[in-house]
Amino acid sequence: MSTETKPAYSPGLAGVVAGETEICWVDPNAGLMYRGYDIHEMAQKANFEEVAYLLLKGELPSGDELAAFSKALVAERALPEPVLKMLRLMPKNTHPMDMLRTGVSMLAPFDPDLNDHSHEANVRKAIRLLARVSSLVTDGWRISQGQEPLPDKPDLTHAGNFFYKLTGGVPQDWQIRMLDTIYILYADHEYNASTFAARVTASTLADMYAAVTSACGTLKGPLHGGANEESMKMLDEIGTADRAEKWMMDALAQKKKIMGFGHRVYKKGDSRVPIMREIARDLGKRLGKEQWVPICENLEATMEREKQLCANVDLYAAPVFTMLKFPPELNTPIFAVSRVAGWCAHVIEQHDHNRLIRPRSLYTGPQLRPYPGSVSGNGAK
Repeated sequence: MSTETKPAYSPGLAGVVAGETEICWVDPNAGLMYRGYDIHEMAQKANFEEVAYLLLKGELPSGDELAAFSKALVAERALPEPVLKMLRLMPKNTHPMDMLRTGVSMLAPFDPDLNDHSHEANVRKAIRLLARVSSLVTDGWRISQGQEPLPDKPDLTHAGNFFYKLTGGVPQDWQIRMLDTIYILYADHEYNASTFAARVTASTLADMYAAVTSACGTLKGPLHGGANEESMKMLDEIGTADRAEKWMMDALAQKKKIMGFGHRVYKKGDSRVPIMREIARDLGKRLGKEQWVPICENLEATMEREKQLCANVDLYAAPVFTMLKFPPELNTPIFAVSRVAGWCAHVIEQHDHNRLIRPRSLYTGPQLRPYPGSVSGNGAK
């Protein structure tokens, strides 16, 4: 019989502190900081390249440093030809997240720094991944739609180039700014499921590409990154604001899983929601599609009244992506285009101060019992 005392157990690791980080803090009382900077200020004042630099290198860049960083991203955007060939070989109905996960893994052997886990080499790999994850999404989507990938436009920002490579049209400044802000909101979120998966993989001293591949696989799930794709299906089904309350009440009565609400950490609301709500409101006015925000607001009010649950950022991200004319299958990959900055920052931090992540489990199987003399149970012959 075991003499080990059963350890405390928290299902889903809820509330368990699994490590230390200097990168991001999710305040349960609706706050979010990247390396000490408030997300609301950065969403208004920064661009995504500045935020990515901050996450990867620890401090905001000077003007010259930002210019050099942006130039490095531009230089790394193009995918190796064998990777493009691989994307062409995938079935046309392959989900973009599956294309992305496979693409990240295939990029690994093309990186000369692959197995160098030094800080400097990891930063170089992070810049390549940040640039190429965006290209994997845009090029993979165009190939799946029977179109040819487009060459990059070096004069466009990271967000602007994504728009161009996806659609073939140069976006307007307001479109670029909106996507830039969305990227900033999604860039990191502490030890969320995909980031923790990346850190677990990195803690074995596996390379950054292996860690980001783990993160992509984790992000795909509808309880994580896939939630915004599912949220849009819900909003389409509801259709108008006057139907929102009844839809929510029926769904609650049937105990349906409702996407876009609740969060493991936030207790007083997701700090990213007010910014995303205003983006959705602005977009609706610009495009004559003002129905989405009232639907979301009615759903919010009903859920808070009935279950005391607040909306999370996915509720409003879904209509924003739809109004920006991104196909719903790309909602989660666009999340990854941004979050790869956070993933890579966490891999760098993990490798810099590594300790293998190896938790325990709580055994609930049978107690110790004798093994029969043979498989048939009839004893030795």
